[in-house]
Amino acid sequence: MNTTQSHQGESVIQIHNLTKVFGDFKAVDSISLEVKKGEIFGFLGANGAGKTTAMKILCGLSLPSSGSVAGFDLYTQSEQIKRNIGYMSQKFALYDDLKVWENIYLFGRIYGMSRTEIFDKMDRVLENLDFLDKKDWLTEKLPLGWKQKLAFCVANFHSPKVIFLDEPTGGVDPITRRKFWELIHEVASKGTSIFVTTHYMDEVEYCHRISIMVDGKIKALDTPKNLKKQYSVQDMESVFFTLASQATRGEW
Repeated sequence: MNTTQSHQGESVIQIHNLTKVFGDFKAVDSISLEVKKGEIFGFLGANGAGKTTAMKILCGLSLPSSGSVAGFDLYTQSEQIKRNIGYMSQKFALYDDLKVWENIYLFGRIYGMSRTEIFDKMDRVLENLDFLDKKDWLTEKLPLGWKQKLAFCVANFHSPKVIFLDEPTGGVDPITRRKFWELIHEVASKGTSIFVTTHYMDEVEYCHRISIMVDGKIKALDTPKNLKKQYSVQDMESVFFTLASQATRGEW
């Protein structure tokens, strides 16, 4: 998988001095970053760093001071943002008592697609994922790796500009994780931006760029190769440990 790709085009995410305060606690402290079209951007931070709060803001679930996602203002256009992004959580969030195709149809409608659009696209997408023969399976019958693939399919089905993946490979084996990242790179190569959090440092190597948050601030932002060179280490785990160990606050 190529992680050296340069992205110089359209900005899909653009935030400047993003801040979120809860009482006297500054969960997100003036962070700035930009994600380009087709870029796989890793968003890292230990528990308490503020990354979950920041991701909620970027998904339009919490109000910030300023910023944009998919060309929409975070403060005034949160509903438009929700229709132009995809989201996949670590915990499987689809409906086990629905069939595979029913989950796709339901979320397609939630994202504003017409019946015709959904059925015109569904079989083509499922065939591309080697999933067509499982179209009528109850979702609860799927192995974990297939559930993960289905959740990603649903997040990408309405052709969003950016997909947010919140620790999407938690609990699956290394081979399945590798295959999932191949799917991520395939989608990104077609122009969809991927914004991903992960605790697996080997997965960080698959990102084009990463940021690392500590105590609500972004302490590092660059390619994995450049960060390893900057900190004179051989792997991203060492970079992450060096920065995360500087944290002074507890989990938030």
